[in-house]
Amino acid sequence: MDTTKSKDLMRRAVQRIPGGVNSPVRAFRSVGGDPLFIARADGAYLYDEDGNRFIDYVGSWGPMILGHNHPEVREALAAALGKGTSFGAPTRLEVEMAEFLCQRLPHLEMIRMVNSGTEATMSAIRVARGATGRDKIVKVSCCYHGHGDSLLVEAGSGALTFGTPSSPGVPKGLAADTLVIPYNDPGALEKVLQANKGQVACFIVEPLPGNVGTLLPKPGYLQAVRSLTREHGVILIFDEVMSGFRVAFGGMVEVSGVEPDLVTYGKIIGGGLPVGAYGGKADLMRQVSPSGPIYQAGTLSGNPLAMTAGLTLLKILDRDRATIYGRLDSLTARLGAGVKAAAASAGVPLTVNRQGSMFTAFFAPGPIEDDVSARTCDTARFAAFFRGMLERGVCLAPSQFETGFMSAAHTEADVDATVDAAREALKRI
Repeated sequence: MDTTKSKDLMRRAVQRIPGGVNSPVRAFRSVGGDPLFIARADGAYLYDEDGNRFIDYVGSWGPMILGHNHPEVREALAAALGKGTSFGAPTRLEVEMAEFLCQRLPHLEMIRMVNSGTEATMSAIRVARGATGRDKIVKVSCCYHGHGDSLLVEAGSGALTFGTPSSPGVPKGLAADTLVIPYNDPGALEKVLQANKGQVACFIVEPLPGNVGTLLPKPGYLQAVRSLTREHGVILIFDEVMSGFRVAFGGMVEVSGVEPDLVTYGKIIGGGLPVGAYGGKADLMRQVSPSGPIYQAGTLSGNPLAMTAGLTLLKILDRDRATIYGRLDSLTARLGAGVKAAAASAGVPLTVNRQGSMFTAFFAPGPIEDDVSARTCDTARFAAFFRGMLERGVCLAPSQFETGFMSAAHTEADVDATVDAAREALKRI
């Protein structure tokens, strides 16, 4: 596979961009080699600058649920582009997006658009702190909620200790108000809330963690979380930036039947354009400026192009939800079963976690249900597998600890070709 042009672009990029990339995982540091520079995408496929084609399971990290360059989304964007790119003023599209989301998702009464998942989680936490008058927050060690200072922390020595900064530039004082507990452990949440009675504003959690690979909540975990937060007057925030509209139209709220106080969204609701949102109960959201005293603003929030792409995509999902989600589930199950069988045949320990169209193949015997068990993975073996798949025309997330995404544009033939590639790659690692 010739990657001359990608290599040359990387050589140029590292001179002007930190690490040569604008988001760290793209650098391929954990899998070795140089990243591919993508020239275009269509349906289930990516095409790099050298003209190589890849079956894509990254999907721009989730939003391309219908596949790349969907014709209805593209045509809607072309029409919107003729009217302008940004106004810095209210538009009909923002109203229609808010109405659409709140009418179809019972847990949403009001919603505010922002420009990224990071903005959404930061803003939701500010609302929780402002509404409760409390400073401390609780998060799960393996959940990533963006690069806000309060969230870039690592666990202390136990469930009852404060987090410590995990990045230079994060003030210790901010991290000190963040308590970190394990995933899938309601007992840890109960202890931390008891030890900090009346001090915790919110518990923020990915109901389906995706940034340590796909982790599944144990039966009853999310229900226990909801009960404990209510008991202690703590606002429950579901971060569905990744899982929202992905695992079901209503995300993990629909799958679990658990209704949080606030939810954050991103990715899909912009149809692949930069976007984020947070929303929930009206009594909380009305406290956001200008309705209330909790300040949050954004010049490009509700951008007409992002609203157009997102609303077009969401309407397609809504219109054909039974067909689309059923197909996604079937294709992803077929892929997981095929790769697992190939690994067993090659004598490679492998655990496949899957919820709907989100999946991860962990190079460990499993079960993988939290960050501790995820760290038992053979990352060197994954890196070899990743490179082997890339050489065979399959693009996976360049990290053992990232989620894969199926799209409605994939076919059974694509999945079978991927399993065939996996069978050959697994024999050689």
